[in-house]
Amino acid sequence: CNNGSLSGNFKVLNLREMAFIHLDIRCLYTLLICTAFGSTLSSNAEIKVNPPQDFEIVDPGYLGYLYLQWQPPVSLDNFNKCTVEYELKYRNVDSESWRTIITKNLLYKDGFDLNKGVEAKIHTLLPRQCTNGSEVQSSWSEATYWISSQGNLDTKIQDMDCVYYNWKYLLCSWKPGMGAHLDSNYSLYYWYEGLDHALECIDYIQAKGKNIGCRFPYLESSDYKDFYICVNGSSEFQLIRPSYFIFQLQNIVKPLPPDYLSLTMKNSKEVNLKWSIPRGPIPAKCLIYEIEFTEDDTAWVTTTIENEIYITRTSNESLQLCFLVRSKMNIYCADDGIWSEWSDEQCWKASLSCYSLESCYSSVINILVFLSEKRMWLWRKHRQKDREFN
Repeated sequence: CNNGSLSGNFKVLNLREMAFIHLDIRCLYTLLICTAFGSTLSSNAEIKVNPPQDFEIVDPGYLGYLYLQWQPPVSLDNFNKCTVEYELKYRNVDSESWRTIITKNLLYKDGFDLNKGVEAKIHTLLPRQCTNGSEVQSSWSEATYWISSQGNLDTKIQDMDCVYYNWKYLLCSWKPGMGAHLDSNYSLYYWYEGLDHALECIDYIQAKGKNIGCRFPYLESSDYKDFYICVNGSSEFQLIRPSYFIFQLQNIVKPLPPDYLSLTMKNSKEVNLKWSIPRGPIPAKCLIYEIEFTEDDTAWVTTTIENEIYITRTSNESLQLCFLVRSKMNIYCADDGIWSEWSDEQCWKASLSCYSLESCYSSVINILVFLSEKRMWLWRKHRQKDREFN
């Protein structure tokens, strides 16, 4: 067949005509894709949402436990069937990182260090199913909060120290600020979740008529919660800067030292060390022990979560073995803790004449040899005298 000729109802195309038709089909595909994609972009570009309204940080008087609250954005009528979410970021002003929360609520609560400022920001999120497949975010709404910084920094208390003795009695102590006037006196307030409002200390520790500490009453259901403390002061001559603290009480527990220590020689090498679990409300599973063991002039330290341990002597001729032990909250019940005082020392001393099994055998043999030789010498001397007499 010749190029361009007709065969029945069909037309045979030459190569140039086929190239143009192929190009037209590719352009058509490109046009359709661009149209669809452009339509999607245009559709998403038209979807906008406003940030939450009336965003604020509220202090309810809980010494650092703050409320972050807001209202829904305006013009949500077009998204009635959508679940609107909010992304909240917050931190203390000098912190390098933000804490981030995604929530559907209009209120969030958390604790902050009020010695520093607080800053937060929030924006609205529209899920993908409401926006043709891409998440839409509003602009940020921001809020800050500062406690009024009355008084000079050197009027604040110094060396605040809080100890939860035996998981039962909380005691805090402090020193007056370096720049505080002699007439200054301090007051302590505390709050934790479960109390209706902040409470003042009712049993102050005093020195020269001034408050330098607080003995707390029984604190019901206060474990594993943030425990907030504020110590402020008063003076006729100056304003006193308040100080704020946040503790987790289980992390400042100081147990009683173990008692009833026993040291038992199992054999010439193995030593059994045992002690009683400290008295009080601390469960046995919550304690770790540090043991200081001394063999003559050599000492080393080891730890265990049991109230019993076996130790191997470095020498079976050691004359004295001693140990003492102290306790602390372990990682299964607290992130931190305070070591108890050391227990009384328990010792084992070898006999002056026989301080090991081998040495005892050696001593007995030496004595027997000596007695045998002495007896032989006496027998020979007695026999010699008999000969001289005869």
